[in-house]
Amino acid sequence: MEFAGFLGNADLKQRLSEAFRTGRSSHCYLLCGPEGSGKRTLAKILAAALQCTEAQAPCGRCHQCRKVLTGNHPDVITVDDPEKKTVYVDLIRQLQADAYFRPNEGRHKVYVIPRAQNMNENAQNALLKLIEEPPSYAVFLLLTDNAEKLLPTVRSRCAELRLEPVPRDQALSWLASQCPKEDPAALEAAYVRAGGYLGQAKTLLEGELILPQTAQFAAAFAADDRFALTQLLCAMEKLPRDKLLEVFDQWKQLLTNALTVRAGLPGNAMAASLGQGRTARSLAAAANTVQKAMEACDANVGGGHICGWLAASLLE
Repeated sequence: MEFAGFLGNADLKQRLSEAFRTGRSSHCYLLCGPEGSGKRTLAKILAAALQCTEAQAPCGRCHQCRKVLTGNHPDVITVDDPEKKTVYVDLIRQLQADAYFRPNEGRHKVYVIPRAQNMNENAQNALLKLIEEPPSYAVFLLLTDNAEKLLPTVRSRCAELRLEPVPRDQALSWLASQCPKEDPAALEAAYVRAGGYLGQAKTLLEGELILPQTAQFAAAFAADDRFALTQLLCAMEKLPRDKLLEVFDQWKQLLTNALTVRAGLPGNAMAASLGQGRTARSLAAAANTVQKAMEACDANVGGGHICGWLAASLLE
């Protein structure tokens, strides 16, 4: 079995290759890993293997493979509504209705659920009924960055594929080929910051946009400047909730990276400056505080309340 573009994960590849070789592939796979770990790449490879007409699947060359790999196969169906944070039961009921129509042209109907952890309980129970007794041609690929959010009954019906970080030498070689202008130190720093996951590392190298609020936060927090931090947070009170979440997520990443710098690992200049200006304990406490602010945003707490609380909490 070929895994073009999917690096590392040798044990997982061997397991899948053996399953497809012996005709024992599962009707439902749970692909587990953080953002940038390769879940979508692996899902596309699995879908191509299921539709491939050649003996060594996926061949990447036959008509079926090409349609899957270019995202144009009518029997590979993504089940999602990106405009909604939650995957509701209505979407899964549409899947159920569609599943009982035979494939248009492929050997299988492959349903990809890219945010499986966002299915609510009703949606998961509806899916459970289908994957317990699916049509013979139906295959389900559930992608998740948090398998614990899925019901145990759903997980028990899936073959779990847990994606691992890519080994350092293999990852650095790939990153160098993708980002040839970056020096080895930058590649190493991105690899460490991403925890060995290539998608995250490449995103970092391709130009992580530092928001102006993040640059101001780094300067104020490093200098222990309560007034500057309060001014910044007051100016942020009217930001939309999604923008606040974007800012807070970047603050949390910056604080976490500063902790890794203090531990002697590579990091960017802003994280290094922050790591030198504050103790490890204060950085960890601040990261925890920002995480609570993100959870408050998710719970629809007003921006003014969140920013006021942060101003009082971050520099205690």
